[in-house]
Amino acid sequence: MILMALDHTRDYLGAAAVSPTNLATTTVPLFFTRWVTHFCAPTFFFLTGTGAFLAGRRRGTRNLAFFLVTRGAWLILLELTVMRFLWQFNVDYQATVLTVLWALGCAMIVLAALVWLPTWAIATFGLVLVAIHNAFDALRPQAFGALAPLWTMLHAPGFLVPPPGRTVFAAYVLVPWVGVTAIGYALGSVYTWDERRRRTFLLNAGVACVALFIALRLMNVYGDPVPWTVQRSAAFTFLSFIDTTKYPPSLLFLLMTLGPGLLLLRAVDDGTPRLLRPAVVYGRVPMFYYLAHVLVIHLIATTSALVRYGSVHYAVTSPSLADYPMTQPPGWAAPLPIVWVAWICVVIVLYLPCRWYADLKARSSAAWLSYL
Repeated sequence: MILMALDHTRDYLGAAAVSPTNLATTTVPLFFTRWVTHFCAPTFFFLTGTGAFLAGRRRGTRNLAFFLVTRGAWLILLELTVMRFLWQFNVDYQATVLTVLWALGCAMIVLAALVWLPTWAIATFGLVLVAIHNAFDALRPQAFGALAPLWTMLHAPGFLVPPPGRTVFAAYVLVPWVGVTAIGYALGSVYTWDERRRRTFLLNAGVACVALFIALRLMNVYGDPVPWTVQRSAAFTFLSFIDTTKYPPSLLFLLMTLGPGLLLLRAVDDGTPRLLRPAVVYGRVPMFYYLAHVLVIHLIATTSALVRYGSVHYAVTSPSLADYPMTQPPGWAAPLPIVWVAWICVVIVLYLPCRWYADLKARSSAAWLSYL
């Protein structure tokens, strides 16, 4: 949750026109400012599935399926309404981008159907989706004729409603993310094992994912649509090696991120280290934090636009995908150290509100609080 805010702070305050992973133009600090946040989305989807399994032990399968459907529909609604406004501060719907809440909502709805199956079948379903989906990278939506939008939603990020005029762009597609959520659900069963067996599994699985990533990436044959190449220096060749595809998340992207994620789960299985305990506050209220951090970052950008340009126009205008989530005027981009400082300030500012809301949820038995 904390790392996620770094990428979104860069989206608003950094140079939107400069791709941090374009090795021809990026710098090492800029590359890693983006790359380190790659661990966020896979972990969200993975642990969404794990949390669903653990919740199912209390709720039962029928109640869990109902919760997943309603929770998933709620997330999709939030994506199209509240989150769209927080990202853009306008309601003109000139440009609508379907991002993480959309995909999480759809993944939950699919998982609601899967929970009736044996855990091994759910794990197999997820592993197959993640393992083979890159075999279909060459298939473009146009090949499906009238069903092109369906393939766009499933596997090929692109416009569901193309320009000119109002547009809808699917950034997060469903096939890989649904698979990750299903695998995470199966992982939940590991948390019913005794400590020694669970910790051994988490360690071995994490190491296996990292090793498989290295082996497949070295072969440069399958697992990512963009092969790594030798660059102008050893450092940039290494960046090319770890620069895997997020949209949609390739097999190598998921191995690269979920492997260390499993190792982190093993590291904290003995208990949260004292240094990381404040971070638990954000993790207790992930949806509240997600909504609030975008609001705070966008308010910082809006205030900056007012101070520097005498108007908030730029911060509330996003007429096209190129100007998402806001239109950046000439000379807008802040130096990278300023972006880092702003990110830290956002996280600090949100600590007390998140702690307050976490305490509220702990005290209250209101069912609606489970949706925020």
